[in-house]
Amino acid sequence: MPPGKGGYLVITRPWPAMFRTLYRDKERYQDTYWKEIPGGVYQAGDMARKDEDGYIWIQGRSDDVLKIAGHQVGTSEVESAFVSHPAVVEAAVIGKADPIKGQVIKSFLILKKGYQLNTSIIEELKKHVRYELGPVAVLGEMVQVDKLPKTRSGKIMRRILRAQDRGEDLGDTSTLGE
Repeated sequence: MPPGKGGYLVITRPWPAMFRTLYRDKERYQDTYWKEIPGGVYQAGDMARKDEDGYIWIQGRSDDVLKIAGHQVGTSEVESAFVSHPAVVEAAVIGKADPIKGQVIKSFLILKKGYQLNTSIIEELKKHVRYELGPVAVLGEMVQVDKLPKTRSGKIMRRILRAQDRGEDLGDTSTLGE
């Protein structure tokens, strides 16, 4: 990809410390890491971009990417844009199905004391995120929450948010922190 453009992080040649297989699941290893992208390249499962100086910036997991009107936007980018607003303490986002754009952004926000998610704050946040990320940041729904589901190490569990939003079973929650 040219500088400034994002895409899948891939490795074109084997390296000494790489896995040769997955324990008792050689087919999954081949199908997951080597066949996703044609040409015999290893797909790490991350999205990245290269800057003008040649440095590679990891943007997040490829399964944590929103596809909005043909553009890929990392959930961490959107969350960072929200958190850069003075009213927001913490944010988590998921993609919500949209018949026209494919997905729109649904955000779960923890706001600072004294702020409530009302019409004026919603409009202010929409403008702020759009300014930070550009017109591709199509915000759908915003929800104010008291806490976000996280692992014990503090990683936001977006799959829990997605399951709750869709009314699905939460699955294994043994890694969910307090």
